[in-house]
Amino acid sequence: MDSKSIRRTFLEFFESKKHKIVPSAPIVVQNDPTLMFTNAGMNQFKDYFLGNKVAENKRVADTQKCLRVSGKHNDLEEVGIDTYHHTMFEMLGNWSFGDYFKEEAIEWAWELLTGQFKLPKDRFYATIFEGDSTENLDQDSEAKKFWMKHLPEDRVLNGNKKDNFWEMGDTGPCGPCSELHIDLRPQSEVDKVPGKDLVNQDHPQVVEIWNLVFIQYNRLSNGILENLPEKHVDTGMGFERLAMAIQGKQSNYDTDVFQPLIQWVAKKGGVEYGNDEKTDIAIRVISDHIRAIAFTIADGQLPSNNKAGYVIRRILRRAVRYGYTFLRFKEPFLHEMLDILVDQFDGVFPELTGQKDFIAKVIKEEELSFLRTLDNGLKKLDTITSGSSKTIAGSTAFELYDTYGFPLDLTALIARENNMEVDEAGFKKEMEVQKNRSKSAGKQTTGDWTVVNEGDDVTFLGYTDTQSTTKVLRYREVKQKDKTQFQIVLEATPFYAESGGQVGDTGYLQFTDEKIEVVDTKKENDLIVHFTKKLPASLDGEVKAVVNESKRRLTENNHSATHLLHAALREVLGDHVQQKGSLVNDKILRFDFSHFSKMTAEEIEEVEQIVNQKIRENIALDEKQNVPIEKAQEMGAMALFGEKYGDFVRVITFDPRYSVELCGGTHVPRTGNIGLFKIVSEGSSAAGVRRIEAVTSVEAEKFYKQKLNLITELEEMLKNPKDLKKSVENLVKENLANQKKLDQLNNQQAGQIKNQLKNDAKEVNGKKLITYKGEFPSVDSMKQVAFDLKREVDNLVLLIGANINDKPMLTVMLADDLVKNGMNANEIIRKMASAIKGGGGGQPFYATAGGKDLSGLDEALKIGTDLIEAS
Repeated sequence: MDSKSIRRTFLEFFESKKHKIVPSAPIVVQNDPTLMFTNAGMNQFKDYFLGNKVAENKRVADTQKCLRVSGKHNDLEEVGIDTYHHTMFEMLGNWSFGDYFKEEAIEWAWELLTGQFKLPKDRFYATIFEGDSTENLDQDSEAKKFWMKHLPEDRVLNGNKKDNFWEMGDTGPCGPCSELHIDLRPQSEVDKVPGKDLVNQDHPQVVEIWNLVFIQYNRLSNGILENLPEKHVDTGMGFERLAMAIQGKQSNYDTDVFQPLIQWVAKKGGVEYGNDEKTDIAIRVISDHIRAIAFTIADGQLPSNNKAGYVIRRILRRAVRYGYTFLRFKEPFLHEMLDILVDQFDGVFPELTGQKDFIAKVIKEEELSFLRTLDNGLKKLDTITSGSSKTIAGSTAFELYDTYGFPLDLTALIARENNMEVDEAGFKKEMEVQKNRSKSAGKQTTGDWTVVNEGDDVTFLGYTDTQSTTKVLRYREVKQKDKTQFQIVLEATPFYAESGGQVGDTGYLQFTDEKIEVVDTKKENDLIVHFTKKLPASLDGEVKAVVNESKRRLTENNHSATHLLHAALREVLGDHVQQKGSLVNDKILRFDFSHFSKMTAEEIEEVEQIVNQKIRENIALDEKQNVPIEKAQEMGAMALFGEKYGDFVRVITFDPRYSVELCGGTHVPRTGNIGLFKIVSEGSSAAGVRRIEAVTSVEAEKFYKQKLNLITELEEMLKNPKDLKKSVENLVKENLANQKKLDQLNNQQAGQIKNQLKNDAKEVNGKKLITYKGEFPSVDSMKQVAFDLKREVDNLVLLIGANINDKPMLTVMLADDLVKNGMNANEIIRKMASAIKGGGGGQPFYATAGGKDLSGLDEALKIGTDLIEAS
């Protein structure tokens, strides 16, 4: 059975058991501060387990895109090394929200695996929670009873709390779980060692295939477990492992899930998969990582230097590095694998097909960038390995890791090739310092929700109202570093929670005797959470919720203008334009969109004209709520990849022939309210992504007023010329002519200094030492003198202490032969710089430093001279 048939069989089986088949949530998590990526199938259903939302369907099933590369579930370093860990994987799952429980879940799991998939019954083992006396938790004898309908007792094994008690986090829903393990070893090995002895022992052929979680408790922040009002089932089965079992393979990578990718990489590298362990690992890493890279970009997460973007960049660079080191790929190659992925997931995850060209462009640009970085890092390593030391310092190895993306094993590999070793203990120490710094910065303590009034359904009133009288449902305290905030949930609220690029509302809550400022509003799953710096003396009774209306209206202007801008960009640039991110607040709108070249001035002007024309047309907002998703798409509504849409959506239309979008934000009643639109910048945001920043309304008026004021000031400075532009052009020409004359004078002066220094060279330990203290006309002239002397003087050591515009500046220049013998201008300049209270650096042969203390130049030169004379 091929992988597509396996996936289809799973979904059809649970559909026959009255489960609704739902689409996968995006792999990049929205509106959940506890997660960066979807790492389990249950993530999109958390609100049902937490009791924040009532499930419309009591039974659902799906295949969920997951990523495990950070946090508690971090499999990245194992990926490729073994044959069963992955970054991106599919999690097949079925759920019951207060409906069926252990008996049905176990019965259907057995029926599917042994009946539909025909897997051998005598190769299965089930594990159950053995109990925990410290928490007064008994053995899950109920699950054991149901498993023993299908398995002998010696195949139903006790499991500890770590393996068989599932918890969402430090707090929240949890419960015992049963894992199904399958033994895929040849019979000869099974006869030697029973499979039960290898369960949960990380054996590559005795693997967990399905986990059935029985959620029945809620863990409070004090550690106490309380019973949930309803019991739930949450199951997760690794699709790749299931394919391995059904297809009779010994590795996930041997299945048709990975083999098309593996064979492509092997062919491109001119190797045969299975012949060499090092190249096999590289091929597995690349074949795994391209999936994670492509799906995260498709869901809207671009590679970057922080948070989720940094994780994706790290995965991509790991793949490139393996290709570069073990398969000798010196040019971009990952982007060429998109065709295979699109074919594999056609009809399952359409986001790949819809954005294939964009994803390939982003990946290729990232590959090119890293290959340049890799080259720079290798040059730095060449300098280090050419020195006299036989050890690469831990701090240097960490710099290579942190700055150039070199994993420790790559640095160690290159070191071994040069008969050197790496101070791995020092590297780990540097890594630990960074980790502790990150933990300290992000450490947050969140208390339990305190219920004030019963109720879970939160009503949002902000589409029509900016004030409401309501009551508090719950609150909790959140501490981060030295800051304490409170989160309040209201029964009905006009406050818009940050989402879809629109910032959260601010305002205040008026209690009986106290007004509390709301500093932000965010979504946490389906809750609308109001952030305050304090709590009132009493949370009982009615509370008046009041939004900062001025800020809201200005924000609405920018949000509606963003829709008009999106439509205008598609009209001017083409239908390939798609939103890739946005920020909308009361000051500015920022819009990221897919486009592969810089916009021309004419294109920007045309877009502005179209948007302002739509504003002048004063188009009325057409807002439709609870529209079936299929009907919305028939209306031409643009859905954003990376967003999770339900069966019913909200459609925002400004002229059905112009702008129709799915959107949950707040908007102006008519486009005329926006007043005026002005693009203030256009530039690159990421590979294949452009960014426009624009202002509207009051901020647009300010923009034009500042420009007019500037023109008026310039006219006054130039004595009100008839032609301002021509007057400025004449000034520029005059300045260029004067600068040319000044450069000539500086060059003459620098030439005189160079000749003087050349004559002052003295012999020191076989080196030609030149020292100089004095004034230089400019930094550039000092640099020119240094490089001229390097060309003209053999075995040069040049030390300059210069006064440039009353600021101290140091320069060290070394001959290439001296650098090869272990001298380093960087090390010399750093010691000299302390005398002028400054710092600097550069290359091994040329380094500079600036400082604050002119009086230290003599001491700096003495330090440098002493170092040379001692060498």
